Amino acid sequence: MQNIIKSRTKEEQQIAEIVLSCGRISSEQALFLCENSDPVFCGWLADKKRRMLHQNKAFYNKNIHVEITNICLNKCKFCSFYRQKGQEGAWDLEKEDVLAILTEKVPEGITEVHFTGGLHPEKSRAFYADLFAEIKSKYPQLHIKAFTAVEIEYFAKTDKLSLQQVLETLKSNGLNSLAGGGAEILDDKIRKKLCPEKTDSQTWLNTHRIAHELGIKTNCTMLYGHIESYTDRILHMQKLRDLQDETNGFNCFIPLKYKTYGNRLGITTEITLQEELKNYAISRLFLDNIPHLKAYWPMCGKETALLAMSFGADDFDGTISNTTKIYSMAGSEQNPSLGESEITELLNDAGFIAVERDSEYRVL
Repeated sequence: MQNIIKSRTKEEQQIAEIVLSCGRISSEQALFLCENSDPVFCGWLADKKRRMLHQNKAFYNKNIHVEITNICLNKCKFCSFYRQKGQEGAWDLEKEDVLAILTEKVPEGITEVHFTGGLHPEKSRAFYADLFAEIKSKYPQLHIKAFTAVEIEYFAKTDKLSLQQVLETLKSNGLNSLAGGGAEILDDKIRKKLCPEKTDSQTWLNTHRIAHELGIKTNCTMLYGHIESYTDRILHMQKLRDLQDETNGFNCFIPLKYKTYGNRLGITTEITLQEELKNYAISRLFLDNIPHLKAYWPMCGKETALLAMSFGADDFDGTISNTTKIYSMAGSEQNPSLGESEITELLNDAGFIAVERDSEYRVL
């Protein structure tokens, strides 16, 4: 190990010493890695950090996604998922549809249901509160993860309530945790180009701050590989790290690579696999206070997700059971579904110890 470090630049040696002594690298040092270091060094150091945190465990859970609707009032340029009401390819599930899905999937042993969807003009906070309450009455063991900060702000505006009141109502009816989407890049100049109708950076952060104060754990994300710079990525992660210092409410960070298919952003080339893996590594090194880093296999693919586990990621996500279309509609993994035995075989064959977790990363 000493020989590996000695062969690097003075700046890389300093970064390695900080990481290996459980210190914190600065945003300037993280930017240096982005601009100057190769993926091999970043990956080696991030793998050391992952092992310090989690030994050789690779986490997964038994989960499904329920995408209630892709009808959305917003028209984000990077989004391949949304449709307008009445447009071909639009769908809109009702409570009975959701309960039918759960009747089918719960016997498979799932522990989490993750709700996603658009800003539907007729589906209110009350609709979801009623749905969650019924789910909890039938399946109290299920962890309900739902909504990004974007939906929470939308409910607050339509119902003329505060963000806290919306979150309190949803929590009292069964919401257990908040998803991390909608963050994109937490810079409002970039957001005006990507998603001008969407929640601004400060509201996104404040929604998660309030959730954490109410005891609602959340994830956080970064959509990268589009019009942002390395500096934008590091500043985004700095804002997440600062909030985590304040609240300790983030469970997991999920880097989401921008996919070019089926949207209006106009970018035709995706970032390379090397760049993708290097981004995982720098995320693990910089976000020292967020315990878990997810390689979301339905988005990046099984092979890339396995590689990411050697570049700092420790969470493979879950079984999914072919219940998400968000990334397949953007050109990612088609028919995303893995059985538990398939996940454990993939992880164990790659040299990791596959560990089933619940939604708060307690080992099952």
